[in-house]
Amino acid sequence: MVKMFGIVAVGVILVAGGGTLVAHHAFSAEFDAKAPVTLQGPITKVEWINPHAWIHMEIKKPGGKSEIWMVEGGTPNTLQRRGISRDSIKVGTVIVVAGFRAKDGRMRANGRDITFSDGRTLFMGSSGTGAPKDGRDPNEKPKPKG
Repeated sequence: MVKMFGIVAVGVILVAGGGTLVAHHAFSAEFDAKAPVTLQGPITKVEWINPHAWIHMEIKKPGGKSEIWMVEGGTPNTLQRRGISRDSIKVGTVIVVAGFRAKDGRMRANGRDITFSDGRTLFMGSSGTGAPKDGRDPNEKPKPKG
C-alpha cells in the first residue's frame, strides 16, 4: 500500500511539473519575427512572474478607441540585471515598446526595447529564444570583423 502511494505521488508530481515545462516557449513558437510592432501608452498592469514578466499597456487607436496589449519580457531576474525593476515600471508610466507581434493576431507582443519618457532605453526581451538577432540583445556576442 505504501509503495503504491509513493508511485501515485511521483506520478502526480511529474504531471503537475510537466505543465510548467510545456508553458515555457521559444520566441518562434508564439511571436512573428517579421511582424515588428511599436506600442506607446501608459502601463495598466505589471505581472512580475516567472517564466516571463508581462507589462499590460493601454494603446490609443485612431478615432479614440483603446486596446489593452500584453507585452512579454524576460524573466524578472534578467530584467532586474538590466536595470528594469518594479519601481521603474509602475502603473501609469507612459512607455514605448518596440517588439514583435504574436503570430495568432491577439494583442500580445514580445518586447525587445522599452523607452521611458526621459529617453532611457532598456532591453527587455528574452535572450536565446529564437528572437531576431539585431545587435540590441546585451547577451549577443559581437560578430567577428573581417
